[in-house]
Amino acid sequence: MAFDACAIRPATAADARALARVAALDSQRPLAAPVLLADEGGVAVAAISLADGRVVADPFRPSAAAVAALRARVRALHAARPRRRSRRRARVAVAH
Repeated sequence: MAFDACAIRPATAADARALARVAALDSQRPLAAPVLLADEGGVAVAAISLADGRVVADPFRPSAAAVAALRARVRALHAARPRRRSRRRARVAVAH
């Protein structure tokens, strides 16, 4: 059994049909954008929504490794994102 390299990339408008196909095969509703797509040899095999973390995958292809790669990429993206500073300011007692 040959292993095709899995490319992880942001989905574009051109991927809408492929994303709908994978969601339908997985008996799921389409994912909310933005979406990362796992592409093996030009075929979409899995995708993950960056909005809510839902995953769809083609149940007729080995896709566990693609889903694991998508989840790892999402973790890396979240780790690289700068953390927001709290807008709360410390209350300072002022003597009058």
